[in-house]
Formats: sequence, C-alpha cells, structure tokens
Amino acid sequence: MNTMCALDDELDPRILPQPGEEKTWAETFAPQNVSFRSAKPAFGEIIGQSRAWRQTIQQIEIIAPTDGTVLILGETGTGKELIAREVHRCSRRKHKPLVRVNCASIPTELYESEFFGHARGAFTSAIRDRVGRFEAAAGGTLFLDEIGEIPLELQSKLLRVLQEKTYERVGEDRTRRADVRIIAATNRDLKDQVAAGRFRDDLYYRLNIFPIKAAPLRDRKEDIPLLAAHFIDLAVTELGCKRPRLTDAGIKTLQDYDWPGNVRELRNVIERAAILAQGNALVFDLAVTQASPPSPELEDKDKPEPEYLTDAEIRRRERNNILAVLQKTGWKIKGPDGAAELLGMKPTTLTSRIEKLGLKRPDTT
Repeated sequence: MNTMCALDDELDPRILPQPGEEKTWAETFAPQNVSFRSAKPAFGEIIGQSRAWRQTIQQIEIIAPTDGTVLILGETGTGKELIAREVHRCSRRKHKPLVRVNCASIPTELYESEFFGHARGAFTSAIRDRVGRFEAAAGGTLFLDEIGEIPLELQSKLLRVLQEKTYERVGEDRTRRADVRIIAATNRDLKDQVAAGRFRDDLYYRLNIFPIKAAPLRDRKEDIPLLAAHFIDLAVTELGCKRPRLTDAGIKTLQDYDWPGNVRELRNVIERAAILAQGNALVFDLAVTQASPPSPELEDKDKPEPEYLTDAEIRRRERNNILAVLQKTGWKIKGPDGAAELLGMKPTTLTSRIEKLGLKRPDTT
C-alpha cells in the first residue's frame, strides 16, 4: 500500500488504536470532564478512527498516486469534498490546481461555457474570451461535485471530453487537450438514475472506475468525540468563543443522535452549543431519533418492553432517571459533575423539572 502521503505530521497515538484494540472515549481523553484540545488529524484533514473511515483512507492511498477517475458516493454532509481534496493532495498533481465545479448550480444554457470556456463574440454576452474549468485545472484535478445534476442532454459532451481528452471553447475551432484528473461526487444513486433514464449509462461506467463510499456519521459514531473536539477548536479560533468543556454526558447525547445532516450538522450543533456555553460545559438540545435502552437499575429485566409508552409511564421513567442522577451527585445540580451536566441539560431546566416532578431532597439532619 502506498504511504507517500499518509503522514505529513507524526500521528498522535491517541487517534489510532492498536491492532485489536478499540479505545473508548474515557480511555482516549482521560481525565474526563476537563477542557482539552483535539487530537491531530490522522490523515491530512481527515479526522477519525472508525473502521469505515480507515477503509476510506486505504482507498485514497491506493488510487491517489494514479490518474484514475474517482467517483465519491455519499449522503449530503458526509465529507465528499474532503475526500476529493485528500486524493488530490496525495497525487502527483498536488502542486497543480484543484478546481471544484458545483454541477447543481450552473444554469443549463451556461454548462458548455462553464466547462470548456468561450471565445469573444460566441454569443451576445460574450464580450471577452473566457477560460473554462477544464483549462483552469490544466495539469491538476477537476472535481465535479453533484455530478448527478448535469442535464441529460449535456452529458454526452462531458463524456466525449473524458473519452477523447480534448475539447473546444464555445465559438472556437481550436482543439485543446484536457490534461486533468477527474474526481466526481454525488449524493444520488447513479444506478437508479441510469435505470430511470436520467443519467447516461456510458457516462456512469466512465466515472465509476474507482468508487469511494463516504460513510454517514450514524455508521461511524465512534468518530464523534474526535470530530467534536476538532469543531470545538474551530469554534474557539474562528468564532472567538471561550473554550467550553465536553463531558461524557455530552458525548453520549451526541452519539445517541442519528445525524441526518451528518458531519455538517454536527459542526453546526457544536458551534451553537459553544456559543451558548460561554466557557462552561456544552449542552446539546437534540431530538433523540432512537430510543435509548432502559436502565437495568430502573427497569424490571423480565418485563417485556411495551410497544409504546403512556404519558404517565414516560413521566415515571423521567422521574426515576433524574432521581438516580441526583442521588449519584448528592443532589448537586450545578457545576462540574453536577446532575445537570451529567444529564446534559441546563441547571435551570433541571431545577424546573425537579419541581414539576415533585422531587424533594431527603432531610439529612
């Protein structure tokens, strides 16, 4: 396996586990509940230690030294552009431009001009010669983001350039050579698009030489602590926030969520929480998309889980859970290791719920 680009800096030993070892959050960032700075990225800008992300890194190492076309597949917000940048960074073209084209944002009538450029006078508004993206990326990499959005009637023109590696500017007879490496990305299932007649099968086969799947965040939740730490650093440096604390309770809240917006959504949530924390513990207000398993201390193990919960049962479980945490913290509500921090909520919110549930601190006199 090529490793010419895997380590620009020395790896932080906290990031990658030893063979057969999967480190937990507590093992990786002990002591807990303190301010910290994130570990270094494990591979360029890529941060993560999950099996899915390590597989992606291996694929990058294999394809990057070649000029093979890469097709990056994945949901919105999974880091497809990040993967494209790493492929370029690890290639022999890394000292030449990486030019990104958002195929979804180009008006249909401007596709040819955007890709191939145009000569002065080619059409009414062409008052000067214009360099297209293929020419701008000469010697480097052309990243075609959202490739599935290119109109069907224009896909043949792109296919011709990929096959013949030549093109002409709009309104010009001169043939130019397309010396670029192609990386394409999409959040669509191109096989389904081909079957539906919305994407050319020959263009699909031309692009699908070396596919790389960008895993959704819900499939690599073990990467959330490192990603969260990294986004905290960015919030501090870019937004000027006071450095907040990320607790075990906060990490559990993040890992219990399914992240439909993937890493992009995680960053937004971290930034918002960092602004509100004002240097204290981060509190995340997320709608949990999956029910957490019942606590063995609070539930009858032999009692089957009901298909649904009544309002009274929900309140009973909430009351038992809050009471268990209050007993654990000695009824300490605020501050480090307080009940509010462990539950991942604001102290004022917890105080309100304690009063609403009728919980009272036992008399110790």
